[in-house]
Amino acid sequence: MGYRLLVVDDDVELVRMLKSYLEMKGYEILTAGDGVEALEMISRDPDLILLDINMPRMDGIEVCRKIRNETACPILFLTARVEEQDRVNGLLSGGDDYVMKPFSLRELEARIIAHLKREERQRFRVNSKYENGLWIDYAGKAVRFEGKEIELTHLEYEIVEFLSMHPGQVFDKERIYERICGYDAEGDSRVVTELVRRIRKKFSACVDAEMIETVWGNGYRWKK
Repeated sequence: MGYRLLVVDDDVELVRMLKSYLEMKGYEILTAGDGVEALEMISRDPDLILLDINMPRMDGIEVCRKIRNETACPILFLTARVEEQDRVNGLLSGGDDYVMKPFSLRELEARIIAHLKREERQRFRVNSKYENGLWIDYAGKAVRFEGKEIELTHLEYEIVEFLSMHPGQVFDKERIYERICGYDAEGDSRVVTELVRRIRKKFSACVDAEMIETVWGNGYRWKK
């Protein structure tokens, strides 16, 4: 499965060019014409975001601030601004890199590849997690308590893995469902409620602390 990139820019021709070029390179491309549209696309769970700074309705800096708690993926600003304070503001808002306009497509692709590879290395470094007596073996896709495996179904484990790798971050049921079943999967996101209930029941038999917390009106998060 290829990487999914979100391109956000109010320059229609630039977006069209980037979409065509990056799809030719094997990426799945999502697009948004302004900051508000970008916020609506975050639920599609992109692997990397190319984000313009100067946009109508909401600029890229504000978009980055709003989405940084929703996604941990790399965010690369596309900008013609060159002032140092603009770069500082962008990085402090949660951005990972800058690509100055005008840019070459080859340089942009190289930056994209570098950030995606860095993300992959980070994932491979995280092989397991231990807390409150629970041992989550990401490589072996298993959860144990004091050496004894807790029997989880495939989807139950996928929820545990997804939430535990993003402790403290809130995800709504739709986002969790898309993550564990795929964006095009048929079904009802309300199944996540039942899966979380089952996970909690299995965990409660051995763990005193509630690992998956409900954030009313928003979704679920792994206790940080």
